[in-house]
Amino acid sequence: MEARLFTADMKLAEVIHIDYQLLLLLPRFGMNLGFGDKTVREWCDKSGVSCRLFLMICNVYNCGQYLPGEEEIEEIDVDQLIAYLKRSHLYYLDNRLAAIEQKLNDIGETCPVEHRQILNRFFEGYKNEVISHFEYEERTVFPYILDVTVGSRPKDYRIEVFKENHSNIDDKLNDLKNIIMKYLQGSARGEEKINLLFDIFSLEEDLSKHSLIEDKILVPFVLKLEQRYDKE
Repeated sequence: MEARLFTADMKLAEVIHIDYQLLLLLPRFGMNLGFGDKTVREWCDKSGVSCRLFLMICNVYNCGQYLPGEEEIEEIDVDQLIAYLKRSHLYYLDNRLAAIEQKLNDIGETCPVEHRQILNRFFEGYKNEVISHFEYEERTVFPYILDVTVGSRPKDYRIEVFKENHSNIDDKLNDLKNIIMKYLQGSARGEEKINLLFDIFSLEEDLSKHSLIEDKILVPFVLKLEQRYDKE
């Protein structure tokens, strides 16, 4: 069944019922629960959030084939988008990755030393890659974008550099999933291993959506600005 696109006049509670994973987006926008029967537009206005941007990201999450139009992208609030992406970074590091790391440590206590070392090595390598990826965005990409929005940009950088090297940081999670599924034998902590796998699959899906937001919204927005300045 084709995914339904959300609109500003839908009740926010209805949107959440359709896709409960959108609850994870609320704190990234600085929004709270308790929205009663308010529509998406009403709760966005009350929360000081761009309704256009909020709906755009909700639709990216809910419909993998959704592609915002050029006019929609040109009118986004890029400051709010970058703030959203930064809050997402903190959420991944302080919440999702921290929880996975704790579960890995607990499971590792029942594993042979060599298995525990392999798990730790894969996870540490992945976590460091994620941290490096986020730091690059926050120290280089985001400041560049904010400069472009006010008509200033360094001559030695363009958003194509980010676009061409924008790898999905969820790729290496496959290795970790396969180790847990295929090679961690024994019944000890079996249910915890399954819960851990659910966490990893969920993180992988969330990070994939995060990358889509950058590829489908952020990069096209900056490309348009660069093209406009190139013509001047």
